[in-house]
Amino acid sequence: MVPPGMGAAPPSPAPASPLNAEPAPSAPAAQASQEPRVLVSEVVIEGLDGHPERERLELAAYGAMNVTPGTEITRSELRTDLAAIYATGWFADVRIEPVDGPLGVRLKVQVVPNPVLTKISLDPADAEVPKQVVQDTFAADLGRTLNLNTLQTRMQELQKWYGDQGYSLARVTGPSRISPDGDVQLVIRQGIVEGVEVQFINKEASTTNDKGQPIRGKTKPWVITREISLKPGQVFNRRNLEEDLKRLYGTGLFSDVKVTLRPVPDNPGRITIVLGIVEQSTGSLSGGLGYSQSQGVFGQIQLQDSNMLGRAWDLSTSFTYGQFGGLVDLTFTDPWIKGDRYRTAFRAKAFLSRDVPQIFQSQNNGNILTAGDFYQPSGTTLAYNINNNNNPLGKTFGSIQDAINASGGLSWLDYVGNSVVIQRAGGNLQFVRPLNGGNPFKRAPWSIILGLSGQEATPMDFAGTSSRYGVSSNDFNNNGSQVPTGSVICLAYNCATHNQLFGVRIAATMNNLNDPRNPTKGNFLSLGTEQFISVGPDSPTFNRLRGSYTHYIPVNWLKLYKGCKPKAGEAADCKQALAFQVSAGSVIGDLPPYEAFCLGGGNSVRGYYDCDLGVGRNFGEATIEYRFPIFSMISGELFVDGGTTFGSQANVPGNPGGLLGKPGEGFSVGTGLIVTTPVGPLRLEVASQDFTGNWRFNLGVGWKF
Repeated sequence: MVPPGMGAAPPSPAPASPLNAEPAPSAPAAQASQEPRVLVSEVVIEGLDGHPERERLELAAYGAMNVTPGTEITRSELRTDLAAIYATGWFADVRIEPVDGPLGVRLKVQVVPNPVLTKISLDPADAEVPKQVVQDTFAADLGRTLNLNTLQTRMQELQKWYGDQGYSLARVTGPSRISPDGDVQLVIRQGIVEGVEVQFINKEASTTNDKGQPIRGKTKPWVITREISLKPGQVFNRRNLEEDLKRLYGTGLFSDVKVTLRPVPDNPGRITIVLGIVEQSTGSLSGGLGYSQSQGVFGQIQLQDSNMLGRAWDLSTSFTYGQFGGLVDLTFTDPWIKGDRYRTAFRAKAFLSRDVPQIFQSQNNGNILTAGDFYQPSGTTLAYNINNNNNPLGKTFGSIQDAINASGGLSWLDYVGNSVVIQRAGGNLQFVRPLNGGNPFKRAPWSIILGLSGQEATPMDFAGTSSRYGVSSNDFNNNGSQVPTGSVICLAYNCATHNQLFGVRIAATMNNLNDPRNPTKGNFLSLGTEQFISVGPDSPTFNRLRGSYTHYIPVNWLKLYKGCKPKAGEAADCKQALAFQVSAGSVIGDLPPYEAFCLGGGNSVRGYYDCDLGVGRNFGEATIEYRFPIFSMISGELFVDGGTTFGSQANVPGNPGGLLGKPGEGFSVGTGLIVTTPVGPLRLEVASQDFTGNWRFNLGVGWKF
């Protein structure tokens, strides 16, 4: 017989989900001991007839209960078993009905199993998680009875996917609905961006100045917001925001950017991204001294504003003057044309320069020096210097015309003997467009370049006097009075006093290097053609083709630096690579001699001085270089360089390389140290000229490539 009160043991209808079902509060131990106990003769699970997983669910229900036939139980213990059955996650409803029997109480456990899982629906339906991820997550559960405990585990897996993908505000909750046919709906609050707000702050993160006035920034807000890929209505992604901040810092306009995610009132799940911008000074006046073989000792002054009118425009002017030349230029750069979805950049430059081309120089074999005028009648092989009386007429002349009038059958030369200087005055325009498919935030390895240029080139001497001709200092004889006519060359196209060069340049680059400063992996390819068009009799028509390819292979051969031999559990820090570079070029058409290719120097074949290896219409170079760290700020290198003009020195008008005894091909082996400094890497190298034993030291800035 069931004792009084035991018949009330079956609780009220249970909640729809056992996740919300809580066992009734247990009575104090003293009270529990006073509850009547009854003997249980049998426990029967009902409600599973015809269910495809009947055996599995019966075992789960039996296994959750402490009561077994032959034991005595109280009402409180019965409620505990009821809660335990719910806690298995298999059942939508559970009721326990005690029935008197001849041998004791028979417990009928009425269960309603969860439906068989047939589908997972998401709210919203266009959630960021791919359908395949959802399908893979629940693949093992589809077609089986829904278990709410397992469902919670799967929801945690989806939550982890969101976190791993950078959706740090997303929350997976539910189920909000379980239909009888097994369609389970989950709610995903993804964190939607309402908008982006820009605030200008000081270093103390205050939005007001000392007078309590709002801080007004120089930068236009659209310059900042265009770097943010997260737009209103999109799901917030931490990774995307981190990349956006890198781009903001990369502009060089801001010293700090503080990010605040502000919830939108009365709109749960939406946030406003607040950017606290600390601007830095973008105007600068700088100067310095330096040395290079081509310029000698030089000084430079530069005035620059990298955020003109707050539009991220860069305007700079610089003046450089050295032993062998000078330059004044004005450069304007727009890093991203406003409104262009391809992130096209624009650059314009105007310049006036004078420099001593290394084409007309050599280290040990003399130079090509200026001559004001030259006259050569047919059949003559020697030219006489009008400034020297050691000639067949025995006197000097004030001009070439005077010498011609005295003896028109001889070749005459007005030898000045200064270094050749090329003055260039002009400008160029350039557009650079990444091939990003119209997504300005996509890292596109390929870029195309379109450029227009125009300049006037004038050969002259250091005094600024126009000089149409040059003569090899090696070939004067008889006390400098005469020189073979073949040693006299035109310094410009058509032997003119000025050349006008107007060109159109098209180029493409591919860059997938893993580090722009010191790469250890990846490739860099550059291909370009520049077509110069004649606009007059002294304006040449020619095409210049040029290409280069660089490849890096990460290695770990020398383990001098501690980062190359990490201990267990430490990450390696060993920027070590085997690098290859090949370059080639060709000029087709009317080549001015000062536009020929130069081989040799710190950025070419390093065992030779600048342009001392060869001067060619065509060229090819190759380098193999092994780079390895020694200390945290010092790296070493071993390299082999090689270059050739492919026998094209004689095809350059006047053959300046041949007149100065430049070999036209050669190689070098060498080693060097690279020291990392605040102004960039400094490179000190020593390299051989072939295997002759002649060594050259080179000091440069940055890696060769």
